[in-house]
Amino acid sequence: MSNLVQSAKGALLLGIIVALIAVAATLFAEPFYQRIVFIFMVNLIAVIGLQVFMGNAGITNYGHIAFMGIAAYTVAILVTPIAIKKTALANAPFGLAGMEFGIWTSVAIALLVTVVIAFLVGSMLVRQTGTPASIATLALLVIVHVVIMNWVDLTRGPRAIYGVPVKATLGWAAFCAIAAIFVARLFRDSRWGLQLRAASENIAAASAMGVRIKRLRLAAWVLSAALLGVAGVLFSLFVGTISPRSFYFDLTFLTLAMLVVGGVYSVSGAVIGSVVMTVGFEITRYLENGPSLAGIKLPEMFGLTGVFLGVTIVLCMILRPHGLVGGDEIDEIWRRRSQDRAAGGDVS
Repeated sequence: MSNLVQSAKGALLLGIIVALIAVAATLFAEPFYQRIVFIFMVNLIAVIGLQVFMGNAGITNYGHIAFMGIAAYTVAILVTPIAIKKTALANAPFGLAGMEFGIWTSVAIALLVTVVIAFLVGSMLVRQTGTPASIATLALLVIVHVVIMNWVDLTRGPRAIYGVPVKATLGWAAFCAIAAIFVARLFRDSRWGLQLRAASENIAAASAMGVRIKRLRLAAWVLSAALLGVAGVLFSLFVGTISPRSFYFDLTFLTLAMLVVGGVYSVSGAVIGSVVMTVGFEITRYLENGPSLAGIKLPEMFGLTGVFLGVTIVLCMILRPHGLVGGDEIDEIWRRRSQDRAAGGDVS
């Protein structure tokens, strides 16, 4: 019970940080910057979902964005008004061209579809480990992308689905991000999370102790997919227009970079890495367009964001191979430093 309370306190601290960002953006930021903060919240949920599986199972996951795409397309197809479907999705199978669902019904179905697919895929994937498992996740990303690109009647293929009702708000995104933090932290510090991390370090020893590794990996995989599904739903209901490019390698590498920079093995690392990479990404995107600073016109530097992404990952791997916070949570670091200061005061 004490561990549960401590985990909740740590999650609350991170949640307060996220809430303050959302409140500040709502009260003081212009619509353009509010949009940036909303996308940050969506990416944060995706990174936390990635951490749930990758940070606990110890398997590099390249396919997590596939579940974000599945949820985003599902909710978009279900909730788009029939009047728009008659032109955009006139040949949609299963009679979907003549159906229009409510927001909450569409969200529930999208998350259910995402979880079911994750369970079916995960039941096969958890039998692998190490590099073969990572390659399998990459294959999943490519397969989902190919299906979206070629199932033209249902997804419009390479063309964007438009007319999705814009119902998501920054407040809802912040609420979902905070909820994701609590879910990820409680799972990390639960006995299942501890057993899963132990298995990632020594499979033979964990198996000898009776740890059901495959079952725990599957649970982490499905939970991770559910969080990615939430991110996909929010993205679709905020942007209003989605395309296959939104859920492929660019977002995959960005979210992976956020987690690696912050620290793969902690929820705090996911949050801090997301903040650092978002700020850096937006600064380099601004410089990329050749702005004027102090009366000096800077040249256009297209591709600067990609350079920033690569350089940041390389520097992090050299200087901080375990991320900015390593495997510790922010409350654990605070408590340890407080104890060190108290011990130093006692000695003096």
